[in-house]
Amino acid sequence: MQPDQLVKQIAFIKEIDKLKYIQRKTKLFNSDRNENDAEHSWHLAMMTIVLAQHSNTPIDVLKVLKMVLIHDIVEIDAGDTFIYDTQKSHDNTDEERLAAERIFGLLPTEQAAEFIAIWEEFEESKTDEAKFARSMDRLEPLLQNVSNNGGTWQEFSVDYAKVYEKKKAIQNGSATIWQYAEQLLNDSVDRGILKK
Repeated sequence: MQPDQLVKQIAFIKEIDKLKYIQRKTKLFNSDRNENDAEHSWHLAMMTIVLAQHSNTPIDVLKVLKMVLIHDIVEIDAGDTFIYDTQKSHDNTDEERLAAERIFGLLPTEQAAEFIAIWEEFEESKTDEAKFARSMDRLEPLLQNVSNNGGTWQEFSVDYAKVYEKKKAIQNGSATIWQYAEQLLNDSVDRGILKK
């Protein structure tokens, strides 16, 4: 390895520390403290390891881990867009593309290209790995909101139809986990923490 490669990699490692300061709308399990993006990414990585056996198809777990750890790094520049935001699209944006190029561009060329490709694959959500990674990304805040008696659903008056529409992507990665998640949503309506 060339010394300049190491210098670039360390610069990237320092830069991504900023992920710890990006606050999400969702709160930690059974808590009133907002989760940050680094905590979110770590949790998705652990969920991937624990739940990979429930994927609809065999997956490359290391690739999924890379996706869930990389996917929100662009928010260092672009910020976190709340999934139920009605003013701003949660889909891939030009702002996120610029962020990916800047932040991953700190790495040596080959690594930068790999990270951008993994980020793009997650965003496109077409491969089995991307579908499972997306399932984890959709499941974690659902579990948080249930643990917090409605959490952001209550705080931002998000109804069942909107939640269901966003969360049904879970089934693309795991029918088993979706069945569980769908039951949680229905139970949340019954409990009065998610309005119909």
